[in-house]
Amino acid sequence: MRTCSLFFMMLLLFTGHVLFAQDAASTDDEFPDSPWEDIVTSPYAFGDRNFAISLGILFPTLFAGDIENNQHGLRLGGTGSLAFSYFLTSNIFVGGELSGAFIGTRGGNMLYLVPFGARVGYQFLFNRFEFPVSLMIGGVGHTYLERGYFGLFAKPGVSAFWRFSPEWSFGLNSAWWFVPQWPRNSHNVYGNFLELTLSARFHF
Repeated sequence: MRTCSLFFMMLLLFTGHVLFAQDAASTDDEFPDSPWEDIVTSPYAFGDRNFAISLGILFPTLFAGDIENNQHGLRLGGTGSLAFSYFLTSNIFVGGELSGAFIGTRGGNMLYLVPFGARVGYQFLFNRFEFPVSLMIGGVGHTYLERGYFGLFAKPGVSAFWRFSPEWSFGLNSAWWFVPQWPRNSHNVYGNFLELTLSARFHF
């Protein structure tokens, strides 16, 4: 009797082991590789893309030219942007960006800026952390009361992102806005702003 019980117990253990091994094998076949392996070892290749949306604040900083100290009339503003990046190598990318900003004045009015242009950059990688350095060159439309102006726009920036998943990363951007005005019948003005924004990127 004890021999039969021992035999059935061993048979039960053996059957359970075989079933567990089959389940593990089928799971491995269904999900053969972890996506994190590719992200950590070779996260980017030629043709990879991402789309980013950013929101944050804009600080008026340095102004030069004959502006009669008008920079003191600008207050803290808000900004947002949409950006697309296309990778040429695992580190080098090109793309484009469309931004918008509003900046209040002490007089209760509003200055609106709409920059857009092309971007080029280099991204440093460390495990799941990504540090893109970029330069955007393009144009910007200015609107203040009934006056409008269109001119050059330049925006160097640096960011820090954490890769949350294969599809998403989240981070912080810091950028310098160079916004000169060269009107025909007036004095030149060189405006500078500091951007601090939070960003979400979708990778595809």
